[in-house]
Amino acid sequence: MKPMHTATADAIKHWKDKRNAIILAHYYQYPEIQDIADFVGDSLELARTARDTQADVIVFCGVKFMAETAKMLNPNKTVLLPVADAGCPMADMITAQDILQLRAAHPQAAVMCYVNSNADVKAVSDICCTSANALRIAKSLPEKEIIFVPDQGLGGYIARALPEKQFILAQGYCPVHWHITAQDVIAFREAHPHAPVLIHPECNENVLALADFVGSTSQIIRKAQESPSEEFLIITEAGVLHQLGKLCPQKRFFSLDGGKALCPDMKKTQLADVLAALANLQHDITVDAELAKKALPSLERMFAVPA
Repeated sequence: MKPMHTATADAIKHWKDKRNAIILAHYYQYPEIQDIADFVGDSLELARTARDTQADVIVFCGVKFMAETAKMLNPNKTVLLPVADAGCPMADMITAQDILQLRAAHPQAAVMCYVNSNADVKAVSDICCTSANALRIAKSLPEKEIIFVPDQGLGGYIARALPEKQFILAQGYCPVHWHITAQDVIAFREAHPHAPVLIHPECNENVLALADFVGSTSQIIRKAQESPSEEFLIITEAGVLHQLGKLCPQKRFFSLDGGKALCPDMKKTQLADVLAALANLQHDITVDAELAKKALPSLERMFAVPA
């Protein structure tokens, strides 16, 4: 008898072929989800792959804003979210009305919206960004004043890097990254004094000040691959350690103890959910056509900024 995971993975492949589907997974998903995916990446890489796919069905193993983005980029395709309530607390910390109020108070400012946001927020923003391209996007804007929503961690990081611009930051945050403390990093350094610390920019300023490198998940992976060091502390959601271990099997990667680096929403998706989504075409993501029409330009402007 095949192990349960193997049998489920075989069934997923059967239904994937039958549906002409592609499975996309974020780095923060469980290892077994990453292993059955056709593509694993961060928000920017996943958005590009969703935009360019020739598949009829996109199964998005991530959270709702990611699946919404894929749907807006592919309005005529079926986009499935395996777990309907896999959301993002940070995305829910900003509303379209909040942005309209900020615009009224700062009429000369551009609105730069982290992709970790809902469609109605994208619809009243000028341009989107991800953690991988945020600095480049901000530099590309002609406006000196930038309203950045919703993540104060990433927004603060960009603001410190671009002192020539004035940033108005919303007060949203990622609960996983924001609650990591400087003491967490200091304690690790004491135990592993020669290990570089690679940190995601959603963390707070005191944590980022202790980093040897700050970058998105894809940038952290690339840095670890290129570094001659043999062990690292990775300060982002622990799911990324699976890809790091596969890509750099000769190196050691550490995450924070005690489940501090685990996103409950990213960990909701199980293999059985992916199979059910494909077999039953369930949890079909829809975005109101008028709302999508207003939100899509902010994504298209992001893609248009040269790399």
